[in-house]
Amino acid sequence: MPKMKTKSAAKKRFRITGTGLVKRKHAYHSHILTKKTNKRKRALGHQTIVEQANMAAVREMLLM
Repeated sequence: MPKMKTKSAAKKRFRITGTGLVKRKHAYHSHILTKKTNKRKRALGHQTIVEQANMAAVREMLLM
């Protein structure tokens, strides 16, 4: 049986940390930025960890 391929969309959007968690970028930081406050834009610029409810699905897409 052939190897399973990693989902290309997932490998572009997620990274696995050294402790095994999955990092992601925030949404809503690519356009229509004029109406958003500076505080909100700063917060959206940082990376965050994928929620526990979605962690298994994301890891499966990355580690196939």
